[in-house]
Amino acid sequence: MGRGREISGYRTLWLVAMFDLPVQTPQDRKNYTQFRKALLEDGFMMLQFSVYARPLASEDAAMAHRRLIRRSLPPEGEVRVLTLTDHQFGKMEIYYARKRRDPEGAPSQLMLF
Repeated sequence: MGRGREISGYRTLWLVAMFDLPVQTPQDRKNYTQFRKALLEDGFMMLQFSVYARPLASEDAAMAHRRLIRRSLPPEGEVRVLTLTDHQFGKMEIYYARKRRDPEGAPSQLMLF
């Protein structure tokens, strides 16, 4: 990241949040919306319904974003959080209407806080 060093696909990470949350009652829907909004405000992008991912520069950054997810957990439902290297994420196979697509790429510049 400094002085001509390239970002390694084995050091940069993707934090993936997958969730199944109830939406039967108005309160359930509110909890779902608040959780989804927290992910979006934290820089996650939607890959599929209830699957969101965020590129990160390091494991330290991933730990900070995991804490945000834990603070935002709704009272009901299931949430899974998975960390993948950029290299692993890039090996994902994506098919849309039987046509293969490339995985989402990390933004050209990672935002560091």
